[in-house]
Amino acid sequence: MNKLAVIGAGYVGLVTGICLASCGHDVTCMDIDECKIDQLKAGRLPLFEPGLQELHDTNTATGRLSFTTNPEKAVQHAEGVFIAVGTPPRKDGGADLSYIHNAIQSIAPFLQKDSVIIMKSTVPVGTHADVKKLLDRTAGHPVRLVSNPEFLREGSAVNDFFYSDRIVIGSNDPSPASFVEQLYHSIPSPVIHTDPQTAEMIKYSSNAFLAAKISFINEMAALCEAEGADISMVAAGMGMDKRIGEHFLKAGIGYGGSCFPKDTTALLYSAAQQNITVPLLSSIHEVNRRQPRVFIKKVLDRFGSIEGKKAAVLGLTFKPNTDDLRRSPSREIINLLVEEGAMVTGYDPVVSVSGKRVWQIPLAQTMEEALTGADLAVICTEWKEIIDFPLHCYPLYMKEANIFDGRNCYPVSQARGLPLFYSSVGRPVYKGI
Repeated sequence: MNKLAVIGAGYVGLVTGICLASCGHDVTCMDIDECKIDQLKAGRLPLFEPGLQELHDTNTATGRLSFTTNPEKAVQHAEGVFIAVGTPPRKDGGADLSYIHNAIQSIAPFLQKDSVIIMKSTVPVGTHADVKKLLDRTAGHPVRLVSNPEFLREGSAVNDFFYSDRIVIGSNDPSPASFVEQLYHSIPSPVIHTDPQTAEMIKYSSNAFLAAKISFINEMAALCEAEGADISMVAAGMGMDKRIGEHFLKAGIGYGGSCFPKDTTALLYSAAQQNITVPLLSSIHEVNRRQPRVFIKKVLDRFGSIEGKKAAVLGLTFKPNTDDLRRSPSREIINLLVEEGAMVTGYDPVVSVSGKRVWQIPLAQTMEEALTGADLAVICTEWKEIIDFPLHCYPLYMKEANIFDGRNCYPVSQARGLPLFYSSVGRPVYKGI
């Protein structure tokens, strides 16, 4: 067992800290947000992630997990300190590293001389060297720094932590690298040892490639619509090829969240700083940016005008099994609907529980409530609750059952014979009304 600190109790920090405690380590999570820390001390997570609450409860009960706003208390006895603060995009597309700098300056004076600082935050290539200089200068002595990027998917992060495809450790010093590796000794995942800049690039390149698969299949979906092909079958056929794989080949209204949009733009910025042209990266970003507008065009083609029409937007989070609304395509969809004069009501299985307004629209408490009296329904997130809602029930609640499925939740065959209009992404349109 090691005594560890995690700086930043956001999504990555909380999952990392709680799961490390589950590995048997003594973990203190530190954040400057007093409300968040008070909430965690009271036993309530500030985010939704399947399985995380149970692990939180177990580890706080055993005393292996604690929370504080005090940087000295967090790190003064820690053998390893994880930096897991946000690196949001700046207006120019580059990563904002101010949270990392602030975190380092707050903890450096209290570090043990043999502590290992572990960079879990996603940072641009070359950040390691700059952070190392800041650490050494602020701490007043040389500090050992290791890059250890995260590969957690929201909605399945607990499983991803314990059954990761790989653990990447970037360091020019084998001693702290070995220390970090043994922290994960109970996790049966392959370990890659490399230099810090390569570790940083592995993270960015991985996310950019996954984003490329999504943008590619969305471009193929547009061709399928024009040629009368079915993108779902195309993706299935492609995915059977082991060189391609089935994952991230689902056409829709585009990717969102805190990683893919941010990391692709950060790579574009880094390339520009190095005077390197990366047209493929630019295309990935551009295809994704236009997807919501392409989808709303289907609505306008159907109605001509949606002025005064009641629209139900089903699913608000950027993906299912999370409460994360950051850069969710649903927001752009809602904005476009409102711009065209529609009266929008939203529903999301997690976000709707409070009944509060999100993005200046009212939220329904149930899917049935959102659909009642609606002229059109737009599906933005493939929640199980939405997938399990039978297509034949839409006409029972809606004024006119015009369904625009941005996540291909239903087989087109299910619409046949029903009194509804069903339009999805990259598949034939069904016109039952």
